Amino acid sequence: QVQLVESGGGLVQAGGSLRLSCAASGRTFSFYVMAWFRQAPGKEREFVTTISRTGYTYYADSVKGRFTISRENAENTVYLQRNTLKPEDTAVYYCTAQGSLRTVLTTPRDYDYWGQGTQVAVSL
Repeated sequence: QVQLVESGGGLVQAGGSLRLSCAASGRTFSFYVMAWFRQAPGKEREFVTTISRTGYTYYADSVKGRFTISRENAENTVYLQRNTLKPEDTAVYYCTAQGSLRTVLTTPRDYDYWGQGTQVAVSL
């Protein structure tokens, strides 16, 4: 069982930067594939980025080059550094985890464990 708690959301101007954190409970954090999804009002939850157990990263085209996912296994934490933010990045951001030997998992049904979400709003 893994519990996830996101932090770092808030209001930022377009072009700005913000880093989200996700703290995970449990002693086997390094065994989990971690990811971030987001959900804007009236839209389906969409994949943002994922990082494998070995540190392989994969990004949605919409955030490639602007967002960076990283993990610190010693701290049981995954981060999402977001630069050059756009109004369309406004959403609730969710951290998620799954114990898997696969490298890339990009759909919500691939993941069993979810955080409560953190709101991010990007203004013009």
